[in-house]
Amino acid sequence: MKTLYLMRHAKSSWNFDDLSDQERPLNDRGRADAPRMGQALAKRNIQLDLLVSSPAVRAMSTAALVAKELEYPHQQIQVLDPIYRAEVPDLLEIVRQLPDAADSILLVGHNPTITDFANVISPSPLNELPTSAIVCLKFGAARWADIDRANAEFYFYDYPRNQPE
Repeated sequence: MKTLYLMRHAKSSWNFDDLSDQERPLNDRGRADAPRMGQALAKRNIQLDLLVSSPAVRAMSTAALVAKELEYPHQQIQVLDPIYRAEVPDLLEIVRQLPDAADSILLVGHNPTITDFANVISPSPLNELPTSAIVCLKFGAARWADIDRANAEFYFYDYPRNQPE
């Protein structure tokens, strides 16, 4: 069985006109929400085999803050450049190429693709994922290459406003 956690990066700042989209950092709310969601995963006793992220600063920062809460080694976060500009079919291909040795993977990405991808692969419809939201799907498959909606089970959906302050 494969478990995939899809996370929309935390809230980013728009206060830096001189930065490219890829360089935008998290804002204060994002720096607070990402660890809260990491703590929520820790309370569920989540053990990740792999954490992958878009190369965008806001996504990598989100991944690092969540990793810290899960005691996942920061240096083992895998940055996958194609996640940044991925459309749904691209993201499906990225996931299907993840290493089969990893049974539990968190992928940090961007909207609208992360929401659209979750809706394509999940048997349960979801609304637009707010920043820092996490969807957990489990697949009755031994290989990532074999995951699809037909063998997917919706496990949970969580987001910062669902967490205690």
